[in-house]
Amino acid sequence: MPDDATSNPNEIAGTVESVVFHNEENGYTIMQVKVDAGGELVTVLGKLPAVVEGEDVRAVGKWVNDKRFGSQFRAQRIDPVAPTSDKGIERFLASGLIDGIGKTYAGRIVKIFGGDTFRIIEQESKKLQQVKGIGKARRLKIKDSWNRQKAVRDIMIFLHSHGLSTARALRIYKNYGPDSVNVLRKDPYRLASDLPGVGFKTADDIARKMGQSINSPRRLAAGLSYVMERSEKRGHCAVPREDLLREAAEVLLTEDAVLASVLDELIEKHTLLAETINRVELIFPPDLIEAEKTVARRVMALVDQPVGYPEIDTDRAIEWFERRNGFQFGAEQADAVKGVMKHRFFIITGGPGVGKTTILNAVLQILAAKKVEPVLCAPTGRAAKRLSESTGREARTIHRLLAVQYEGDFSRNHNSPLDGDVFVVDEASMIDVRLMASLLEAIPAEGHVILVGDVDQLPSVGPGTVLRDLIGSGVAPVSHLRQIFRQAEASQIITAAHDINEGRVPDLETKQPDSDFFFIERNDPDSILSTLIELVNQRIPDKFGLDSRDDVQVLTPMHRNSLGTKALNAALQESLNPPSDFKLEIERFGSTFRTGDKVIQMRNNYDTDVFNGDIGHIREITTEPARIQVVFEGDREVRYEPGDLDELQLAYAVTIHKSQGSEFPAVVIPISMQQYVLLQRNLIYTGITRGQRLVILVGERRALSMAVKNQDSRKRWTGLQNRMAKAE
Repeated sequence: MPDDATSNPNEIAGTVESVVFHNEENGYTIMQVKVDAGGELVTVLGKLPAVVEGEDVRAVGKWVNDKRFGSQFRAQRIDPVAPTSDKGIERFLASGLIDGIGKTYAGRIVKIFGGDTFRIIEQESKKLQQVKGIGKARRLKIKDSWNRQKAVRDIMIFLHSHGLSTARALRIYKNYGPDSVNVLRKDPYRLASDLPGVGFKTADDIARKMGQSINSPRRLAAGLSYVMERSEKRGHCAVPREDLLREAAEVLLTEDAVLASVLDELIEKHTLLAETINRVELIFPPDLIEAEKTVARRVMALVDQPVGYPEIDTDRAIEWFERRNGFQFGAEQADAVKGVMKHRFFIITGGPGVGKTTILNAVLQILAAKKVEPVLCAPTGRAAKRLSESTGREARTIHRLLAVQYEGDFSRNHNSPLDGDVFVVDEASMIDVRLMASLLEAIPAEGHVILVGDVDQLPSVGPGTVLRDLIGSGVAPVSHLRQIFRQAEASQIITAAHDINEGRVPDLETKQPDSDFFFIERNDPDSILSTLIELVNQRIPDKFGLDSRDDVQVLTPMHRNSLGTKALNAALQESLNPPSDFKLEIERFGSTFRTGDKVIQMRNNYDTDVFNGDIGHIREITTEPARIQVVFEGDREVRYEPGDLDELQLAYAVTIHKSQGSEFPAVVIPISMQQYVLLQRNLIYTGITRGQRLVILVGERRALSMAVKNQDSRKRWTGLQNRMAKAE
């Protein structure tokens, strides 16, 4: 170090002797570097996407004196340089970075090829077979690993210089392959649309650094697409033109007028489509408008077609079912069975305890006696499992039924329709317009469809309000069940759910010990949190004999704040699965994953056959190589590499939206004014109806009262209901 530290940048170059610390997420590195000038060992701090012992680096920065650690070089920029000395090359290869080369082979290779080693590996790899112990298979392994590491390293350096993490670079490489850097240089906005987790603002920042002007047509078009995608994530199929221009102008820091001409050009090219519905000009993505038209067309075709069942005396069939099962339907339930038998397309909707499952079983048993072949499906794995358990028949997810290839692409379609006579679709409120279109397209010409769901629950996570729009159109035949079955009346969960759905705050007074619904009043977030942790960790397991991890699910309206999923998961993980010397852990994307943790899949992965909302637990974590083994329901084991971990989140607490289609033995829900923006009737109603044996609300009475009164869930812009009247 110079005698007096200076504020002017300095430059050093040397060989990495040891890596003291390296954070793969943000690239922060502390390393010991032997500088070329004089061979002095220097501590260097800075950001480097990847680093291994033995490689050469060049760093620009400042010398500082740290009170604890003495002289250090704090680098503003660090560039890796391939080592040139034989010793440096050998140490680099021996680091384990290249598959097929360890310390022994590194020494043998460098002994033969010396400073020419890297060129040999890259350009004349066949010569590696001159080295003792290296045959064709190992040589190809080395060559392949070298190419992958070189490509990934180039990408990491490029992206890290633009503020993206190393782990994200690995995902980008998987997405674009060896041509990643060229793809992104040509159009960095592709990052936002192609790669989950990378937003428009990050892509825009990269583009601006690469010289993109603020009003370039490509940037403005990308901004409009971003607002359309953001609206779709909120559940909309379309955006009013005025709203689209206003929101895009705010994002892009430009004027509406500048954007209008770009929007008109996108509409002219059919990149976006405009349609006026109820005197509002709506802008649609082409695939969503087509999905709506497909749903409307297929439903209307089914509604207009007479049933194809064998002749059935429905009254006698209902009596037969009642005698066989030892109970009697109410008039409402009997009418629903009759409705199914009279229509090729029929909807059964209603809250918990109104007999949807019993009606479905009656229909299936009556039709089975007539040799009618049923096919049962649901949107999620958990919902399909419950449907199978309640009917005693095989049920599959819609994705598996349609033989999914990748997102939105299915093997079963109008050219290759499904086999079966009647298709029962449970939890229909969860189905977005794209998936419903794909399902209806695959129904055979002589097929029948029964949709079963609770229209008062939250709508689908994906775009549209399909079940609500079909019912609201008045075109599709519907049985809306309201009468609670006598045996269900004893459940306080069901009573509370119906009270809430009808706009009444349920009875919150202390219940009998054998009650299944409780409200514990706490009036600040800290006491809500501490009570919630005590319930999950001690009181529920002790009193009800339920497992804290596998049987108890915390549901919350939001992600953020002290009662959001992120904070709750951290607190529950610390309580239920604290760190120990016997548990390995790995940190990625702002989360720490530990052996034994409860986790949830955040998006569909068709390669591993794991879908958005699937819940499992971490069976094993390994460090060399770094990977996580997760076990999902049915003992399905899935391996995650470090770069894949943005697909996972801790699942001790999940949002109520994510819980749709699932049921849990016990549910605990925090209710606080902290969540006021999201306190809505259908949200609380959906959360309560997820509990099978026990539901506990912890929080403020006024927050619950606000949620029950707030029926104005956010309107979704769709066109399906309008299309049903004039199915195209």
